[in-house]
Amino acid sequence: MLRSPSSLRSLLHLSARLLPPPNPRLPRPPHPRLPSYPLSARPRFLSSSSSSSSSPPTTGGAGWATYDPVTDSLSAPAALSSPSASASDPEAPAESDAWAVFDPAAGRIIKHRSPPSSSTTAAAAKAEEDEEEEEEEGEGADEGEEKGRVRASARVAKAQTSWSSVAAVRKPAGKGGKERFSFVCSHCKEADSQWWGFCRHCNAAGTMEKYVPGTDGNASAVGLHHISRSWIPQKSKEIVPQSLQEVNKGLNQAEWRIPLSGSFGVEIARVLGGGIVPGSLILVGGDPGVGKSSLMLQLASNILEGFKVEESSPVVYVSGEESIEQIGNRADRMSITSSKLYLYSGTDIEDILDKIQPLSPRALIIDSIQTVYVKSFAGSAGNLAQVKECTSALLRFAKLTNIPVFLIGHVTKSGDIAGPRLLEHIVDVVLYMEGERCSSHRLLRSVKNRFGSTDELGVFEMAEFGLQAVLNPSQMFLTEHDSDSEILAGLAVAVILDGSRTFAIEVQALCVSGSQRSGQVVGIPTRRADVIISVLMKQAGLKLQDNAIFLNVVSGFELTETAGDLAIAASICSSFLEFPIPNDVAFIGEIGLGGELRTVPRMDKRVMAIAKLGYKKCVVPRTSEKLLKPLNLDIEILPCSNLKQFINAIFRPQG
Repeated sequence: MLRSPSSLRSLLHLSARLLPPPNPRLPRPPHPRLPSYPLSARPRFLSSSSSSSSSPPTTGGAGWATYDPVTDSLSAPAALSSPSASASDPEAPAESDAWAVFDPAAGRIIKHRSPPSSSTTAAAAKAEEDEEEEEEEGEGADEGEEKGRVRASARVAKAQTSWSSVAAVRKPAGKGGKERFSFVCSHCKEADSQWWGFCRHCNAAGTMEKYVPGTDGNASAVGLHHISRSWIPQKSKEIVPQSLQEVNKGLNQAEWRIPLSGSFGVEIARVLGGGIVPGSLILVGGDPGVGKSSLMLQLASNILEGFKVEESSPVVYVSGEESIEQIGNRADRMSITSSKLYLYSGTDIEDILDKIQPLSPRALIIDSIQTVYVKSFAGSAGNLAQVKECTSALLRFAKLTNIPVFLIGHVTKSGDIAGPRLLEHIVDVVLYMEGERCSSHRLLRSVKNRFGSTDELGVFEMAEFGLQAVLNPSQMFLTEHDSDSEILAGLAVAVILDGSRTFAIEVQALCVSGSQRSGQVVGIPTRRADVIISVLMKQAGLKLQDNAIFLNVVSGFELTETAGDLAIAASICSSFLEFPIPNDVAFIGEIGLGGELRTVPRMDKRVMAIAKLGYKKCVVPRTSEKLLKPLNLDIEILPCSNLKQFINAIFRPQG
């Protein structure tokens, strides 16, 4: 056994007192630095002697190392240095090969053989290299050519990797390939990097289990790092910066995008910016039941219509929520019979990429991104890590193969796409499909588009055989009324813009005098409605204090643009004065707190759209009169500066 730390400490003090005092005439030698760690925490190497453990150890005796407190090291015993000791006992083991290490944590001595020295290892390695060089020099020229062909074929096989490799994992670089693991809740399948004793997501106790990626069916996967964090091929010697002229040389921008045909394809191409860009990653979100799957199935059929059946590549529709029979039933109901449309049901990203590789498709559709997973990562499909990693893997696949990928995404209660916000940053295009359950109209809105404008809007109508494009969306929110109808009192038409589309929206108002109830507002921001009512009371002199005012926008449309302020004020005045507004008058303008009418952007486009619908008059702010006069439109422009002029121009008895 080793001496206790207290005895070694006393030995240090004793050796310090026995040292001779320093001579002031001689240069003072540097004081040896003592170790700052505890003596008991540092293992000491001792040679294993043939003496029995029952005999007490003697300092400097045979088989024991001597501790030098000045140099903080152990010197070899005399028995090892003298050749006579080993010669006297030929059966004794070689002392230089067996060593013992004291483990302070276990509290015992562990015996093992000493590793070979670095010089010996280096010499042996050099000798092996010399032997290999001599063998290669002795080989003939035929064998050298054979080896060259084998190496070339190996490089070709390595270059032809499978598509599923973009979703595979590798050993993490650095730290000697240290194994990475996490803890997964067996109840909710959420992962955490630390063990807390309970799940921080579902608060279940005792459900956290250790998870090592790659232990289930993928023994080579021991890390959480992908084989390629970037979609750019790792050929640093071949890739160099190129000028813009070299990049666009020989590239026809008109034929670069994948074309879409028909009125349905024109609406989709409008939102995407002119067509589908090869290698793009497009995310489509929307409420449940709004028609996302039907839209993607029709889009897959439309892509194939632009090419000849013999020459076109297939389009693969992968669903993680439905079977291929269910998808086929929907396609039959929508009269889709393309032979190049392939259906597959699966949720494993690596399996999906392996199965579609022989087909070399023109486009890939994943329905939905919350149902697929990468088996090398912890957690169930749909959690934050899985959604992010699946999207990253599909992004690399799209950029490497130049195949466009469409992703369908679920939305949360607030209307945002489920998953991390990083999901919308990764993809190239984000589309939202909007529509009310009580309405047959669907709006496809572009929120993010790296290849086009985000001002575009696609308008569809859900019919029996799928989505149909609306040719004239400006009048889809209008209803037919007779000019002598009494219900026109309290109804006004607002002209608004949504993206690049112009819509004519009907705004209704109802003023109930002497009502004890407060008014309600539907389709209009409540604060905006309160401001307009207050301005009418103050600047126009309307006595609206004793009236309950109800406002509504027809067809469930949300009127958020300030261009509808004048139509809201016109409907309130019409209901309060009980004066019907003619059905051929439209209103465009914003109302300020002083009662003044302010112009809004794109006045010319709004007036041109309302003129095509057959309207005869349009009330606009006076500041936009000069802009509209050169258009020479077949419509009468009524410019007004404030609310009083507006009321006198519209609510004046005809005579």
